[in-house]
Amino acid sequence: MAANFWTSSHSKQLLDPEEVDVVPAADRERGVTPVEFRLVKIHMSFHIWRLAQQVKVRQRVIATAITYFRRVYTRKSMTEYDPRLVAPACLYLASKVEESTVQARLLVFYIKKMCGSDDKYRFEIKDILEMEMKLLEALDYYLVVYHPYRPLLQLLQDAGITDLTQFAWGLVNDTYKMDLILIYPPYMIALACIYIASVLKDKDTTSWFEELRVDMNIVKNISMEILDFYDTYKIDPQRGLQEDKIIPVMNKLPSKA
Repeated sequence: MAANFWTSSHSKQLLDPEEVDVVPAADRERGVTPVEFRLVKIHMSFHIWRLAQQVKVRQRVIATAITYFRRVYTRKSMTEYDPRLVAPACLYLASKVEESTVQARLLVFYIKKMCGSDDKYRFEIKDILEMEMKLLEALDYYLVVYHPYRPLLQLLQDAGITDLTQFAWGLVNDTYKMDLILIYPPYMIALACIYIASVLKDKDTTSWFEELRVDMNIVKNISMEILDFYDTYKIDPQRGLQEDKIIPVMNKLPSKA
């Protein structure tokens, strides 16, 4: 299940938890705190999701785009790489990598439709194409991303609890509002989502987990991170973060950097 992952560039780029929340110096100089840094990543992950709904791409494309977005900011500052532009450029790049190409002009059209008169989101096709080139360099051209979706389906079938598929799938979707994909192997994220789903839906999976011989401390730690996220961030599933929380943070960042 995870053999291919361990030989991939994705596995070699896994980070320690403390590495993903380091605020770059250029952003710190603008007064961006670690909490605000996380808020921008949550907000723009939701922006990618909303934009993806408009251009109608598969969930895998969205997940890859958000992974690129989050990975970029372990290496570059938001001051240098404007997240308002990086987000659609990541979606554009991911659509090509996942063989579900979206035209840049469509992204430009829907961004204008979604963001209205906000000049900070007013991009042209050339802006997205230029940022795509910068992203490729920032990502060191490592574009392969493994996701928890496939192992999730395999594990649910193996455990005989396919009736939890929809619930567990929704949990996996929510993990992309966090940095988990940069820290843990995808199959461990899938196991954590199954663990949460089985507990909340009163399914006894204790013996099944024991047979897997996985490190349950890691599974439970991931599970706690997911549950803590729900407790900490009250996110409207349709509108995302409240404007009064995110607008002051976004205003600290220059536009079209």
